Amino acid sequence: MTAGEPIDYIVVNGVIYTSDPQQEWAEAFAVSAGKIAAVGTEDAVRRLATDETPTIDLAGRFAMPGLVDVHAHLGLGGRQQAFELPILPTDSVPEILAKVRAWTERLQPGKWVVGGIVGSTVIDDLTTDDLEALDDAAQGHPVMLRDDSMHNRWVNSRALDIMGVTADSPDPDGGSYVRNADGELTGVLYELAGNLAESAVAEAVEDPAAHNATAIKTAVHTLNSFGITAVQEAATMDYALETLHRLDEQRQLTAHVVASMPSRTFIEPGITGAELYDVGARHRSAHVRPDFSKYVLDGVPMTRTSAMLHPYICSHHSHDRDFTGEPLWGLDELVESLEDLVDRGLHAKLHATGDAAVRRVLDAVERVRASRGEGPIFQIAHVEYIDEADLQRFAELGVVPDASPYLWFPSVIQESIAKQIPAETFDKSWPLRDLFESGALVSGGSDWPCAAPTPDPWTGLATMVTRRNPDSTVQGELNAGQSIGIQQAVAAFTRNPAAAMGLGEVTGTLRPGLSADFIVLDRNVLTENPAAIHQTTVLQTYFEGRLVYEAAGEDAAGVAAGLAGSAR
Repeated sequence: MTAGEPIDYIVVNGVIYTSDPQQEWAEAFAVSAGKIAAVGTEDAVRRLATDETPTIDLAGRFAMPGLVDVHAHLGLGGRQQAFELPILPTDSVPEILAKVRAWTERLQPGKWVVGGIVGSTVIDDLTTDDLEALDDAAQGHPVMLRDDSMHNRWVNSRALDIMGVTADSPDPDGGSYVRNADGELTGVLYELAGNLAESAVAEAVEDPAAHNATAIKTAVHTLNSFGITAVQEAATMDYALETLHRLDEQRQLTAHVVASMPSRTFIEPGITGAELYDVGARHRSAHVRPDFSKYVLDGVPMTRTSAMLHPYICSHHSHDRDFTGEPLWGLDELVESLEDLVDRGLHAKLHATGDAAVRRVLDAVERVRASRGEGPIFQIAHVEYIDEADLQRFAELGVVPDASPYLWFPSVIQESIAKQIPAETFDKSWPLRDLFESGALVSGGSDWPCAAPTPDPWTGLATMVTRRNPDSTVQGELNAGQSIGIQQAVAAFTRNPAAAMGLGEVTGTLRPGLSADFIVLDRNVLTENPAAIHQTTVLQTYFEGRLVYEAAGEDAAGVAAGLAGSAR
């Protein structure tokens, strides 16, 4: 702590957790020019202030660093909240159809019905009869509904017509049009088969720039409302880069955003690879860092598109009882691509849900480390299934486990997965304790809007500790031996993902020199009963020292007169 720096305000009289292993707790801190200027005892911090220095009196409340989400989809999540039909993953087909029919009443003729989330247990059993029912509910409108993985879609016949897809259409690379035994389309689109639907929806938007701006602003505001002040956008298309850059220039971006640009054709339409990397470079700004590329090694286990080491048990979907799925990248081509990426100065986030896909990434990184050194950051999303032989390799190779989405507890999605994955693999899912104990930099992410309607980090944090569904009516635990302690869970949503995103010297802890990103909560999550942490309410969120979110009815938590306005 040094004296003589101009102090904008001080924060005192609270319980302050810094997430800094060198000084985990403090009584007060000072903010100057958007950064933490000092952290320590209240007496020491007050000595840096003058009689005129504004003071935030926490009145005994708990404060901590702003949270960091290592994996979220801002465009998808923002559009879902701002524009689209909300569907719960627990909704039955009749409930979905009723919501679609009601939604059409607000639309002009011919406009798309776009929505989600359709549960995995629903999407897997849809038939041509369900397609006919969807056509009837849609009343002439094209429909596209996303599932809880965001990898698959359900569309109606009108949408298929617009896409130009018929029963005779060949499956696209990396995807499939689901058909019944007679070869008739069911309207279900797996993986990259959804690209045409997403393209048609995007082309129908009348004012894309305004549409995208509303979506991204909605997404960032939602993140702030949950206490999130830094995020890694997990599949950043050109429209998102342009929108984020524009919002940042207008001082409307209230989070640090690290972009992950798809290396190949993605479900969302747009350019990818080197062409997109060039767009990213042009849109770098103070809070937008296009530093990562996104690679997709496989799909999702619910629809048997993950690459597994052991055969799926749901054999009625395949004539091959030894079917395991295959990674979408060969080892040599992945190594070559990653080496080229590193030579461009970029890092990589690699989607790998199956244990075979995880091994493919680790094998590739091992070779890239040998040729390109220790500098590049490699993240594997989503680390649900890891063979025991590969657990230690994360720490040994410096690979970040991107733990997302929040599926480490019993749920509808896990119910669906358990029908596909053999028990000996399923029962070892989400080995978070083993990864922590190995020294790997476990980092939490929501994968919003996949699997959940909000990016609520408190549910993710709490269930890392309990491994139980926060809904007490859902019984049981998921691989309870892999639960972790609350301080580890907090690290997974603060300093760990900040470091994993290349922001370790920017945010993630409350220490001098870092961005003044902090939140005020209604409880001390370090001492709260873990089973109640999911009920945490964020009272205030500060980004670079500015108040960017305040809970309704919250009277600035004792902020001195005039400070709230100046801090905004």
